[in-house]
Order: sequence, then structure tokens, then C-alpha cells
Amino acid sequence: MSAHCQVTGRKPGFGKSVSHSHRRTGRRWDPNIQRKTYFVPSEGRRITLTVSAKGIKTIDRDGIDAVVARLRANGTKF
Repeated sequence: MSAHCQVTGRKPGFGKSVSHSHRRTGRRWDPNIQRKTYFVPSEGRRITLTVSAKGIKTIDRDGIDAVVARLRANGTKF
């Protein structure tokens, strides 16, 4: 599963870890990505989304129908 939220577009951040001796090594900060299944009443079926914790809060706030309509307008297929 890719670390990419379908609702908010969050992706991993990249940077360096700096040790006490100041040696730098590459690292990445992954968002909290989860696969969630939602029932969409307007379509009468379930869809599975890859969403971050922030995306789950967005769906709770706006409603799944509004979020699915927004994703379909952007060309996302389910």
C-alpha cells in the first residue's frame, strides 16, 4: 500500500536524521495511512479508501457522499 491519502493528498515527508555527533542519514516521515471501507448511501454500495487520520476526520465532518463527489470530480476511480 502506498503512503498516499486519497482524500487529503498527504504523502511521506523526506529529510535527514541528525545524530549527536551530527552525522546525517536519510529518513522519511510517513503519514498515518489506513484502509477504510465506507458505505455510500447514494450509490448503495461500499467503497474502500486509503485515507490518513486527517482524511478520516474530513469524511466525518463533510460526509462520505460529499467526499466521494469531490474525488469523482478529480477523476478518481473506485
